[in-house]
Amino acid sequence: MSRPVVDHTNSGQQSVNVIYLDNNATTATDPRVCKAVADAMARGPANASSQHQLGMSARHQLDQSLAVIGEVLGSDLTRVDAARLIVTSGGTEANNLALNGIGDPTAPIVVSRIEHPSVLALAESMERSGRLVGWLDVDSHGVVRLDSLAELFANLPTLPALVSVMSANNETGVIQPIADIAAACHQAGVPLHVDATQSVGKVEINLSSLGADAVTITPHKLHGPAGIGFLWLRSGLEIRPSLRGGEQQLLTRPGTEPVAMVAGAAEAVRLAVGELSKSAEHMNRLRDRFECGLLDRLGEQAIVIHGRQVSRLPSTTCVSFLGHDRQQLLMSLDLAGIACSSGSACSSGSSPPSHVLMAMGCHRDEVQSVIRFGVSKFSTAVEIDHSLDRICRLILGR
Repeated sequence: MSRPVVDHTNSGQQSVNVIYLDNNATTATDPRVCKAVADAMARGPANASSQHQLGMSARHQLDQSLAVIGEVLGSDLTRVDAARLIVTSGGTEANNLALNGIGDPTAPIVVSRIEHPSVLALAESMERSGRLVGWLDVDSHGVVRLDSLAELFANLPTLPALVSVMSANNETGVIQPIADIAAACHQAGVPLHVDATQSVGKVEINLSSLGADAVTITPHKLHGPAGIGFLWLRSGLEIRPSLRGGEQQLLTRPGTEPVAMVAGAAEAVRLAVGELSKSAEHMNRLRDRFECGLLDRLGEQAIVIHGRQVSRLPSTTCVSFLGHDRQQLLMSLDLAGIACSSGSACSSGSSPPSHVLMAMGCHRDEVQSVIRFGVSKFSTAVEIDHSLDRICRLILGR
């Protein structure tokens, strides 16, 4: 079986024989972001903690880059009483820092059952160590149940130190009712952490009006560099550090800040938000083309597209190919030149059954046959059509 040669020159990538539909895992770095990183590196050694001229220049560039991210996302970081943007190594560290560092460490925490593994694994570890964890249920579409949150607030022995709910699910793309969750949390006096990793650059996010007290951001999900992330904290919110070492970032996250990577992240966020309307429309059109093509060729009895009845990210398709094994199908798709996944990339090595679909109450066949596809602003209609051809051939055995 020959593979389609897909031209990615518009995204700065060389032509390859793989159609990349795993953009929920990571995205191709925008060439303009690569230039921003390279330009920052070309300025010379950059340790923002050094007292000499080069160090002060690095500090200025770091502060400017952080201010750009804040401004673009609706949070002025330059005021005296400003919110903070803590630089981390990525979304996993930012999520861990929030759960470990916010609120009374002996009080319960509440997390939804569909969170990213970086939240779930930590919550499960806390639970094994004796900390009380409240598990927030979702409905059959994958939307967090507000009545479940109210029940937890009423039934836990004390109010939780923190509630953590993602803004949009990384497997289904289903958008969560953060405004309603935030209102309930604030009424109870409980801080809310939101993992917005999948949302920034795909839907509108305003940090100041979101209602969250802490927000995780990861630029490699929006055509920025990997290996860097951020935890936004509202003004006045205290947090305990998870690491010990230097005095960087007011002791909350020691370690030399990667100035060039922050510059690249700032450019990625600026571009993603500035081009949001156009890119979201493009991704939505490709996603619908893909899903309609699957339904037309395979039929509604052969597949289940999860979350289709509720608000979703414009980029994500989560589909169960009934009667097929997700692991075998994933390998076959890879051989056919289609890069996709069977769930979170952070757990794809062992590829356990989707905890998200299980929390939604999906049938076993749906869980065992699910594949996730994700388009980006660099995806094309030609790629979608080639993908449909190959997927349908595999499913139909032709």
